[in-house]
Amino acid sequence: MRLTTLRTLLALSVCLGATLLTAQAPKPTISLDEVFSTTDIINARLSPDGTAAVIETEAPDWQNNVYRNDLWLWTAASGLRPLTHSGTEEDPKWSPDGKYIAFISDRQLDSDSADSSSGDDAANIDRPSRLWIIPLAGGEALPLYSQKLDVHAFAWSTDSRSIFFATTSPLTEDEKQEQKKEWKDVIRWREQNRGDLLLKIDVAPALARALEVPHASKVTKAEDKTDLPLMPAHTSKIASSDLAIAEIAPAPDGKSIAFNTTSVHHRVEDPSDFEIFVVSTEGGKVRQLTHNQGIETQLHWSANSHTLFFAVSAGAGYIEGPYRDVQGRLYRMDVSSEKVERLGSSFIGSWANFALLPDGREIATGQKGTQTQVYLVDGDNATQLPGLTGTYANIQSSTGSNAILVRYSTFNKPTQVYLATDPLRPDQLKQLTNLNPIFTERAQPEYEPYTWKADDGRTVEGMLIFPPGKKNAKHLRMLTLIHGGPEDADGNRFEADWYDWAAYAADNGWLVFRPNYLGSTGYGDDFMLAISPHLVSAPGREILSGVDALVKDGYADPDHLAIGGYSYGGYMTNWLITQTTRFRSAVTGAGAVEHAANWGNDDLTYDDAWYLGGTPWQNPEIYQSEAALFQFNKVKTPVHLVQGGADVRVSYLEGVTMERALQTLHIPHTFLVFPGEGHSLDKNPWHGYIKVRDELKWIDKYDK
Repeated sequence: MRLTTLRTLLALSVCLGATLLTAQAPKPTISLDEVFSTTDIINARLSPDGTAAVIETEAPDWQNNVYRNDLWLWTAASGLRPLTHSGTEEDPKWSPDGKYIAFISDRQLDSDSADSSSGDDAANIDRPSRLWIIPLAGGEALPLYSQKLDVHAFAWSTDSRSIFFATTSPLTEDEKQEQKKEWKDVIRWREQNRGDLLLKIDVAPALARALEVPHASKVTKAEDKTDLPLMPAHTSKIASSDLAIAEIAPAPDGKSIAFNTTSVHHRVEDPSDFEIFVVSTEGGKVRQLTHNQGIETQLHWSANSHTLFFAVSAGAGYIEGPYRDVQGRLYRMDVSSEKVERLGSSFIGSWANFALLPDGREIATGQKGTQTQVYLVDGDNATQLPGLTGTYANIQSSTGSNAILVRYSTFNKPTQVYLATDPLRPDQLKQLTNLNPIFTERAQPEYEPYTWKADDGRTVEGMLIFPPGKKNAKHLRMLTLIHGGPEDADGNRFEADWYDWAAYAADNGWLVFRPNYLGSTGYGDDFMLAISPHLVSAPGREILSGVDALVKDGYADPDHLAIGGYSYGGYMTNWLITQTTRFRSAVTGAGAVEHAANWGNDDLTYDDAWYLGGTPWQNPEIYQSEAALFQFNKVKTPVHLVQGGADVRVSYLEGVTMERALQTLHIPHTFLVFPGEGHSLDKNPWHGYIKVRDELKWIDKYDK
């Protein structure tokens, strides 16, 4: 008995000792592979009755060098399960009766293969993004047509019988041949662009045809029961537009459709390309509702079909006067009188997205400082609802339920989709997804907001991210990582990708300083507007004063400083290394070094001109004085530079120009170009992986 007891005690002692050792053992930090294997939530929509949700995710497919977009279905009974599996599904939308989900996909059809084999070069390059539909009762997803028509936007009719969609006005075969004969492969920069058609396709006969002739090849004229040449069967034309259509919003009474537009060349050269229109569903006359200097988005009708609600995002212009970049705003319009009223004007921060509840009340996410919370908006007033500390995003409501969907995260809590059955209590959430759990199993960086006084006396805020277990430690090596935009702000939200890699840098021993400099959102319009026309010098002084404050407060070791940023963060990095030699290294990407050629190449030309106080010939002194290139003789900092080879937001040639300057001045540098990538590096996951891998190597190399 004693021997058994002794053995038991010894066993308990060993187990307790092992448990204590396990509890005290530090958690490993997150690896680069784990950071880049995250699954992002792109979209989430609530079913009309509020009992189900369709969720779109994006994840890297390393073997095929692409990102996968998949759809998932959540129900209370079965939880989360895969809905589609081809990896190319986007923008899912429920039918109002809850029986179907429509989405856009570039899945290949038999007709595409036939065209490719017959030598159609276009088919070999791009597959069209068609409308697909999947029944919730069971069965495979089916295409609503087989013609090569790219869908720019779509929306269900209120009776669920039809889908409205927009596509570029197609050319007949004769027109294509004539164009090829006349112009060969010549690009006519503006003349070849065409506007959109707004079409309606009847769902039931389209589905029946898809079931009868799966993945049908070309439709013959005899089979094509429509009065529109080249259009799918059972399709009718609602309206045409000289511009491209960006969003479609049918009114609840089914009598009219609102839509907003964008330029056919997808460049912001003229704000008048971005307006709201309304048209009768019976093909009536198109009426333009807005005439302003802003870019309206998020079209929502009131239940009585009399009022149209919309938003203008931060940095997307200004509808109340001449163009300027202010914080996100909310509006509603009486469609008959076209009178527009601003909503939530008492809120000092920046509005993001909003939703209308079945009783007509409006709730919205608003960013103020480093937090984004949910607010009830009533006229000018905005009341913050009970919420959890962190960041709420992408509210979605339904027509038949008070429930809402939101995405929520904190710096150390990955973004998930949540359901709130009471829309006024977004602090009471049911979690629907559990993606990226590895982050909660690893050592986590610690963070806190940090404020300092700029040279002009202005109070500025940012985020400090400490290495795991070193919160408030002193004399740390510090990376100043500057956000892009500039209409953005760093806050208490989850970050783990090629653009937001502060947590990964902290995991590798860096104190990361993320300044919300002049021009950032969440601090009032005056704070945002004060960046113009001193696009880099004014915020640059604030960033350097923040670095000085952190050195003075003992957080940062002045002999171990690095700096970096992408997009506008690249602008600032390029500028700041001409103003000081205190940084041992710099990592920069897609940032302009001069502004005249960038104004000409940028797809946000109008925005650039506002920031710099006019066009290059109107304000040449500012274009030069705010350009890093003309002060590059002062650069001593080793630079690691990256650029997307097909970037039109900040031209690839800006990177080439910067590299030439560094080479001429014999400044240590490297230059990585990612083929085929635009500004967002969203084509090949390996590109973002290599970007961050080598950026960390660079700052580590020069810190030693």
